[in-house]
Amino acid sequence: MVQAKRSPIARFLSLLFRGLLWYLALTFALVLIYRFVPVPTTLTMLFDSNGAERDWEPLSRLSPNLVRAVIAAEDAKFCQHSGFDTEAIEKAMQRNQNGGKLRGGSTISQQTAKNVFLWQGSGWTRYVRKVPEFWFTFLIETFWGKPRIMEVYLNVAETGIGTYGAEAGAQRYFKKSAANLTKVEAARMAAALPLPKKRAVNGAGGFTRRYGNSISARIGVVKRDGLDGCIYK
Repeated sequence: MVQAKRSPIARFLSLLFRGLLWYLALTFALVLIYRFVPVPTTLTMLFDSNGAERDWEPLSRLSPNLVRAVIAAEDAKFCQHSGFDTEAIEKAMQRNQNGGKLRGGSTISQQTAKNVFLWQGSGWTRYVRKVPEFWFTFLIETFWGKPRIMEVYLNVAETGIGTYGAEAGAQRYFKKSAANLTKVEAARMAAALPLPKKRAVNGAGGFTRRYGNSISARIGVVKRDGLDGCIYK
């Protein structure tokens, strides 16, 4: 019996479906591998014309001051949400619609997913990135857990020109291990994270200095209020 030929649309849909299955399987496998293996590199590192100085350190060898500083600066609800802070997203959308300066509502989990698996960039590419970013955020929240997400974030985040991760940043700016960062030092690094190529860590002035001082003061609040409870029991 001769089978009827499938239409071009049916063949396209079949190919698309198989491609989607392969994508889901490969991304799932990659997330599982990085649950245990240090992330060797990222697209941002590979395409950084300034190089990529980095030194992976486990979370246990990173100062709690730095963990609390990034929670205070980047994502106060890190331990409460499941990867997405809907309130922050709504506020960011409202601000953007009202003509304010464009701001995102990305959590540390979303930033980690973007940094590790996707690409940087603004404009229309950021909208293309949102769907896979949502998928990877869901995966790492499900299979990594908060401590691992924080560990990876602090090891792949850009901390300066050609510098990635907390350890390389601490060595560059303070000539010491990231395990020994003081509150002030950790706050300065956290204040520069959104724009590490433009915001100074040492000798910062103006907004960056004031922002760093504010973060330093909030480090104690993060500890007192248990906002780091998913990291330190």
